[in-house]
Amino acid sequence: MEDPRSVIAAGRRHSLGVTAEGSVLSAGISTAEECRVDGWSGIVAVAAGNVHTASNTGRSHTVGLRADGTVLAAGWNNDGQCDVDDWRSVVSIAAGWRRTLAVLADGTARATGRRGEGACNVDTWNELVAVAAGDWHSVGLRADGTAVAVGNNRKGQCEVSGWRDLCAIAAGYLQTIALTADGRVLATGSRASGVQEVSAWREVIAISAGSHHSVGVVAGGRVLAVGDNSHGQCEVSLWRDVVAVAAGSTHTLGLRADGSVLAAGNNDDGQCDTARWHLFPSS
Repeated sequence: MEDPRSVIAAGRRHSLGVTAEGSVLSAGISTAEECRVDGWSGIVAVAAGNVHTASNTGRSHTVGLRADGTVLAAGWNNDGQCDVDDWRSVVSIAAGWRRTLAVLADGTARATGRRGEGACNVDTWNELVAVAAGDWHSVGLRADGTAVAVGNNRKGQCEVSGWRDLCAIAAGYLQTIALTADGRVLATGSRASGVQEVSAWREVIAISAGSHHSVGVVAGGRVLAVGDNSHGQCEVSLWRDVVAVAAGSTHTLGLRADGSVLAAGNNDDGQCDTARWHLFPSS
């Protein structure tokens, strides 16, 4: 199985999952461009362009990383966020609102899409192992366990320079969260997304950041969620045997150890219709 953190993704109105065969499943509006991934093959990771729920938002895009280090994209492309055909030697991807990020094999970053808030200004980053994309800011995880961030900082979501000993990062609408090697969660940004509450979490093994909520998996496979629950996106306390989570705009996905995918939250567009998914054979 590929890294479980990268085989599910949740966007504004759609969900994605990578199968053991390298194909991609999607849930959402079947005719939407971001769900047109049926012909994709050789995929090892997916990312979903996310954006906070508002009356003037909704369009999104999907990005897929292939085993050969090339990248595919489908969906909304008004700012060039899907212009990834010439990318090579990519080892990690992330997608935000109107933006796509990548880590290359040499530890540098690439970005394409909206330039307005400075979230694509990642050309000087190096020694990276992962990236995360919020709505208006971008975060990079370095091999030495530190983080860098650029873009909109109006809620302090880019104030990560003092963080150390990190092993994972996630970015939402106005928040950034990170997982430390000893299972703690660090957070900065909007309090509405639960950045204060996550500091009490322990023995965490995976994290994800939605628009206004934050989610974590603890040792043993239970799931924690804090922040906005107006659509039931934090109603995950009964989930068990989960190995990875993906938080979207107003819904949450959980990947179980047997390859099935749980979903909670807003299902107005069918984004939670994952009950029949089985991404990999159970061990």
